[in-house]
Amino acid sequence: MTRAEPNDLAGAESPNPLLELGPQDLRAHAAETLTRARQRSTALTDAVDDEELVRQHSKLMSPLVWDLAHIGSQEEIWLVRDVGGREPLRPDIDDLYDAFQHPRADRPALPLLGPGEARAYVGEVRQKAFDVLERAPLEGRMLTRAAFAFGMIAQHEQQHDETMLATHQLRQGDPALHAPEPPPRRAGDVAPEVLVPGGPFVMGTSVEPWALDNERPAHAVHVDAFVIDTFPVTNGQYARFVESGGYESPRWWSEPGWTYVREHGITAPRFWKREPDGWWRTRFGRYERVPADEPVVHVSFHEAEAYAAWAGKRLPTEREWEKAARHDPRTGRSLRYPWGDEEPTAEHANLGQRHLRPAVAGAYPRGASPLGVHQLIGDVWEWTSSDFTGYPGFTAFPYREYSEVFFGPDYKVLRGGSFGTDSVAIRGTFRNWDYPIRRQIFSGFRCARDPRPDEVA
Repeated sequence: MTRAEPNDLAGAESPNPLLELGPQDLRAHAAETLTRARQRSTALTDAVDDEELVRQHSKLMSPLVWDLAHIGSQEEIWLVRDVGGREPLRPDIDDLYDAFQHPRADRPALPLLGPGEARAYVGEVRQKAFDVLERAPLEGRMLTRAAFAFGMIAQHEQQHDETMLATHQLRQGDPALHAPEPPPRRAGDVAPEVLVPGGPFVMGTSVEPWALDNERPAHAVHVDAFVIDTFPVTNGQYARFVESGGYESPRWWSEPGWTYVREHGITAPRFWKREPDGWWRTRFGRYERVPADEPVVHVSFHEAEAYAAWAGKRLPTEREWEKAARHDPRTGRSLRYPWGDEEPTAEHANLGQRHLRPAVAGAYPRGASPLGVHQLIGDVWEWTSSDFTGYPGFTAFPYREYSEVFFGPDYKVLRGGSFGTDSVAIRGTFRNWDYPIRRQIFSGFRCARDPRPDEVA
């Protein structure tokens, strides 16, 4: 990787339109983004009764009521106390809702706020946060410049909304959430793979005002030519791996992956069940046939890596994924999104819990990248082969615990967001990370490979 200072990369990135807004328009945008997040939090928690809010549906997840109050606690700490300089509302609960103090499995035993208390608390915090937003200068401090702190808190809430959505997937009982079906396939005939030419591109960002610390700074990297799948791997493709004995042969698996699936008796993606007439799955309280043409979801890094080996391919590196998603070979610029610089719409990507499932491969032709790679944003988080590390010149901001403490080989990077990710919390530079064993998240993947000599001649 070669290093380039942000000033050396002027014009290599598309600027965010937020930078052109005046203070009042910027405040209005921040308020709308916060409101959208709160509407979703309310919908996710109002969908079940108080007994289900305080229940732990899986030891992998917090009770829903913990997530709700944690959202309010972080908003109070950063917007009310730090940006606003106001007196603390509930300093007594700071430790209860510090994610580093208490593992998820232990949180039900804590003296948590009850559903009514949690709702009242987050409501009071939001009122004070909006008052701060009306008065806070949106320049000067890095925390307030371009309303960064408000964008950070909106992203944080939406990230917890996606976590709560995953908790809903793990709960037992009748469906509590409802949404329309995603669109059908709308793409014409396209090749199953895309050749991405070798050469440099600008990775990361130095211009996105709400980008988080691990996305920064922009830096030039060279990526050799590679071939990447046009679409994420589908259920039908993955089922062939399962049915060919993929989970029964160690030849496709890394040593830790093979050990994990054997010790835990894993034989298919999470929530799949083999019936006499084929594969079925549980999805938000519904039991349904697994659709062959949707991207596979709820697979771990180990499963993705094993499938790729079985298919004669590999997982893309994080650099490769981002080049496929952002590089415009015509201009040489790195785009904000695969389709360009405009914000996502329902025509571009499956985001924001608009639907409760991935859309079929080919559903979003308007979201394709200039190179012709589809559905890089939305539908399923995509595992890459890369460990989560900081970029050259990384600086922790506004606190080490957001990213830096997770750097290292224990976590693998995921890219692109899922159907449960809101648009404020995804862009071409956004980085997610998790343990390679995780399957309750909305994770899938696509494959890559090195090109044959005749493909790059």
